[in-house]
Parts: sequence; structure tokens; C-alpha cells
Amino acid sequence: MASLRISPIAPFTQSKRINTSRRGKHESSLFGTTFPNRVLNENRPLLAISKVATNPPSEVVPNQGGGNVDEKHVAWTSVKQERWQGELQVQGQIPQWLNGTYLRNGPGLWHIGDYNFRHLFDGYATLVRLSFDTGRLVMGHRQIESDAYKASQKNQKLCYREFSEAPKTDNFLAYMGDLAKLLSGASLTDNANTGVVKLGDGRVVCLTETQKGSIVIDPDTLDTLGKFEYSDNLGGLIHSAHPIVTDTEFITLLPDLINPGYQVVTMEPGSNERKVIGRVNCRGGPSPGWVHSFPVTEHYVVVPEMPLRYCAQNLLKAEPTPLYKFKWHPESKGFMHIMCKSSGKIVSSVEVPLFVTFHYINAYEEKDEDGRVTAVIADCCEHNADTNILRNLTLQNLRTRNGEDVLPDARVGRFRIPIDGSPNGTLEAALDPNEHGRGMDMCSINPNFLGKKYRYAYACGAQRPCNFPNTLTKIDLVEKKAKNWSEEGSVPSEPFFVARPGATEEDDGIVISMISEKNGDGFALVLDGTTFEEIARAKFPYGLPYGLHGAWVPKK
Repeated sequence: MASLRISPIAPFTQSKRINTSRRGKHESSLFGTTFPNRVLNENRPLLAISKVATNPPSEVVPNQGGGNVDEKHVAWTSVKQERWQGELQVQGQIPQWLNGTYLRNGPGLWHIGDYNFRHLFDGYATLVRLSFDTGRLVMGHRQIESDAYKASQKNQKLCYREFSEAPKTDNFLAYMGDLAKLLSGASLTDNANTGVVKLGDGRVVCLTETQKGSIVIDPDTLDTLGKFEYSDNLGGLIHSAHPIVTDTEFITLLPDLINPGYQVVTMEPGSNERKVIGRVNCRGGPSPGWVHSFPVTEHYVVVPEMPLRYCAQNLLKAEPTPLYKFKWHPESKGFMHIMCKSSGKIVSSVEVPLFVTFHYINAYEEKDEDGRVTAVIADCCEHNADTNILRNLTLQNLRTRNGEDVLPDARVGRFRIPIDGSPNGTLEAALDPNEHGRGMDMCSINPNFLGKKYRYAYACGAQRPCNFPNTLTKIDLVEKKAKNWSEEGSVPSEPFFVARPGATEEDDGIVISMISEKNGDGFALVLDGTTFEEIARAKFPYGLPYGLHGAWVPKK
């Protein structure tokens, strides 16, 4: 079992009931609400509000980043209160087979007092859950109680180094002390605001790119249970924010900043001990390339070496550089490495065209007529080797450039990595990027096709002009077509695919997303995985900020 350091959490304060319909047969009580699966006459849901934060949801959050609050999209404003839970009224029909909890993690609090954060990735983690039960839907959200979050609330200032933020020091000696803490990892954030995974033994862990930012939560209550303590002696400060996790498998990458390379490690279900599969040494550059994510096939781990590389000098600076903790090294080139899962042997290491990607979609093995593996195909959301995507995600840009066509182009980038000793691989668009508006990120697939040849991917695309992905898109990699869903002014989060139990077709299931609306509202959206048409939605009590990645926890 995990070694947990328990973080006590204050109980809920007095509850407040809000009933937006006429009194009568529709009544509401905190956490015990029962609603029929239909729309009320006023077309608004009954809501149970738990007033547990300083400001109730009816109050406006403090001004963040200049301008009037009501001019900003709710996607880029801090969550209105620390937590809420209640049953939502459903419009349409949620499939009866959909029973379980969708968890979505992401930055949701971008200010401390009057101080406003700079970048989307800086915000303190807001965990949201959508619990489905035979057509009913309960929503809840809560801040993850990391040390970084708790210290900021207690001291009303930044206390740990976030993505682009560093605590302010009063003098040179304090600055040197901060650098010492940085080198030891003590000042690095544990703000687990990026992903959430269900391990093979059932534990649910929220993650970010610092190893200390691995936090165990209760998927039913969203309680923060404590740190996920790795029991090995592998050391290091950072890891991939997106490990490969199934019921039987856990694989992740540990970048080595001292001797540039990557350790590929695995961890058995129920264990906290990582074991090394093998190591990949960098072929170019002064440091490893950023590995926010990576793909696997049935037999191989794909280790990317991106020319956007970790930069120790930038990490040490108190103020952010143009590429934050990274530096673009086109002269160091880009490489893809293929490692055998069972032996740790590197079976291919090839140069590929320059690339920039946060997220890989999937990978699979290409075979000849005799069944021999000739290459590995790896797909990603690729930004045309343009690092401007990082700069584009500042909160200033997101809040002030809405409606401008400034979103950098992106495509489904398809690597072909030969394993016959060839020195070079290829990178091409898997379909015409105009099919998805030249926007592409935040992908999911049918998990039953992880590491296998697949056809469909679900992602966020673009309806131009825009400064951020504003469309949900279903990619057909065989027909090379896309189906798109959008609503004017809405910002959808990652579309997450859940397969129907017993399904035989790859796209037989549903897609879940959370939508932030320009009028300050928001809702949960359920799309048919095959037709990509809306089948249900449920309005939130108030709009939620944009979130990042999710996980599915089936009902026990």
C-alpha cells in the first residue's frame, strides 16, 4: 500500500440551499438531491450550494490582470469558491450504462490576494468530478490541498516555484537561500495541477512534472489524502507529467539533467517502488528535451528527444524567460528512441525533423507481410516546431486577445521510426490540418487501443479566428476526416472517451467534456462517440475555469 502523509481538511461550513425553480414537487437538499432526468419549466437546474469559501458563488472574484471582470471569459478566471457539490439537472439522456466518475484536473486559481499569476500553468489545482449513475449526474469540485496551495492561503503570498512564478526575495542572502532550496528541490512546487490517473490497485493520484507533486486523492469526496511517496532511491526532481497507466502497467520517464538522458522506469500495481527498465542517453543538446508526455506500443517505449530542452540557467532565474524553464536548441536537432519494454535494449535511435509537442496521442507497431515489426508509428499534437504555443498560453493573451486569430497552427504529427538501422525517421501530418481548423491538442482515444493500431482520436480543435482551441473534434485517421462540435464563445476542455462495456467497435462509447461559456456559465457535455452528436448536457451552478486532463474511475 502507499505511504501516505495525511493532510487534515477543514469540514464544510454551513450549507446554503438555492432553488431556481418554482417551489413544489422539485426540492433540493445538500448532497441528498433527487431529480428526474428532465428539464425544469424554466430550463434551469436545481442546485445545492455548499458555501465553504470566503466568498459565496454569487460574489465576483477579484479582478485579475486588468480590465473589468465581466469582460473576461470564465475559462480564464479563478474558480469562485474552494468547493461545491450537488446533483445537476440533465437535458437529454445520459446512457444507462455510463456508471462511474470522470475526474478532471487543472489549474483553477490564478491569484493570491491582489497578486495575479502570469501563465495558465501556474494556477493552483482544481479537481472536478462528474459522477454518473444510471442517468443521473452529480458534480463536485475542490482545491487540491498541496503544500504550495496551503502555504499560499496561510501566508497570502507565493511560497513555492510554479511554472513561471518564483517567490519574491527581500535581499541577496534570501535569494541565495532560495537557490539552495531550488537545487535541493525544497522550493519546487508540489502543485499537482496537470493530470490524474487511476493506478492498477485503485489508488487515484494527481500529478504534475515535479516528483514531489504526486498527491493521492479520494475520488468520491475529492479529499486530499497525502503525498504519493516513491519508496525507491532513484532520486531526481522531475518526471513526465503523463505516465502510461493501465490496470497492469505503469511506465514513466525520469529526465536526467546532470548526465543528459532519460531513465525509463516501471512500477507494479500496489507498489510505490519504481524499477529501471533502461536508460536513453541524449544524442544532441546540452540537456534532455522536455518530455511532458510520451507514447508506448505493445512491446516498446517511445522516448522523444525534443529540441525544446530543459534549461538549468532559466530555472535558476527569478523572473521568467521567453520560454520559461526551457530553451529552443534547433542546432541540437530532434530524435526519437525506441526501447524494448522487456529487455531495456534500444532497438532504434533516429533523427527526425524539428518538432514541438506537449501531448502524444498513441503509437503502434508497423509490420510487414511476415508479421515482423519494421517501424513504430507515433502520433502527437504537433505545433509545427513553433515554440510560440508556450508564450500564447499567458493569461494576459488568453484574457485580452479573444477573437483574434493568434492560435499557432497545429496538426496530427505522425512519426515513422524505422527499426532496421536507418538513421532517419519521418514526420508528416496524418491528415489535412484544415479538417480540425489547424488546431490540435488535448487528445484521448479508446483506452482498449492503447499501443495498438487505431483509427479514432478525440481532441480540441479550432474554429478560426481564435486565440485558443474552441472546438471538439473527432479525428478519423483512416478516412482522414474530422467531425467537429462547437458553440459560439465556448471553450471546451479535453474530450475524454469512455468505451461502452462490451463494445466491439472502436468508437462505440461516449465523449465527456466540460464547457466554459463566455457569459460566465458552464456545463458538462456528453457526445455520442460514433456520431459525435450531443446526447446530453447539464448546467453547472456557475462557470468553471478551463481544466487540463482527466481519468475515468468505474463504479465499484
